[in-house]
Amino acid sequence: MTAATLAGPARDVQLRIRGLRIHAQVHGEGEPLLLYSGIWGEVRLWDRLLPHLAGFQTIAFDPPGIGRSQRPPYPLSMWSLAQMGTAVLDAFGIESAHVLGASFGGAVAQQMAFSHPRRVRRLVLVSTSFGGGAMPGNLRSFWHFIHPRSYHPERLERVAGHMFGGRLRTEPEIVRSMHIRRPTDTRAALYRMAGLFGWTSLPWLWVIDQPTLILAGDDDPVTPLMNHRVMAALMPQARLHVVAGGGHLVLIDSADQVGPVITGFLRQDREASSRGTNQPN
Repeated sequence: MTAATLAGPARDVQLRIRGLRIHAQVHGEGEPLLLYSGIWGEVRLWDRLLPHLAGFQTIAFDPPGIGRSQRPPYPLSMWSLAQMGTAVLDAFGIESAHVLGASFGGAVAQQMAFSHPRRVRRLVLVSTSFGGGAMPGNLRSFWHFIHPRSYHPERLERVAGHMFGGRLRTEPEIVRSMHIRRPTDTRAALYRMAGLFGWTSLPWLWVIDQPTLILAGDDDPVTPLMNHRVMAALMPQARLHVVAGGGHLVLIDSADQVGPVITGFLRQDREASSRGTNQPN
């Protein structure tokens, strides 16, 4: 593993983790916040959200086989993907961090909070589910989601509303600036999806006791709102924030709306500590 440092402005970093070349990007200053992307998400997908995460030092990375990260020799389980996140923190010398996971990344974030609880301070789960046993999404959306032709720039704009719901139903042109694309390597795509096969967090959600924000839109055709309600009910320190009219990509297409909700939640420990320090003896 190649060591790296968090000093300086936003920058790209090439890591060597478990024999794989992993492309990471560091942005901002403050408490560390590890970002887990959606199933095809590359670091550029976070561009619209990063300006709204002021006060935190974000660490994002292309998952193995996605973007500029090397494809693994075999599919990685959800447990292995969570270990990849802890290894990225190790590469930067970070003992623990806040963790934000979106969609597929939300599943990885749940696994990390369960398997490596001491590495996770606060947890943010966005547009995600608990895997097996969850209410399935819309079949039309799922078809567009997995079909390679859906990601052609012109077609993506036409199907974005059906595919992701929310704001993209009325403003599909926004998708042009989101850096959404499917892997051109079919094997990498299959390897990436394999982590979900047979996986569910339902039996152990009640064990995740980190303060957790679950953020969802009420127009998400990929991960229906009911799944988020179940998660919030089962996790002991979770609270649910529902964005009216929000779709699966609410984190990106409405970053100015959800960014302050996320940072407000992540700052709660700091603010509570400050109030305690300022109390008279």
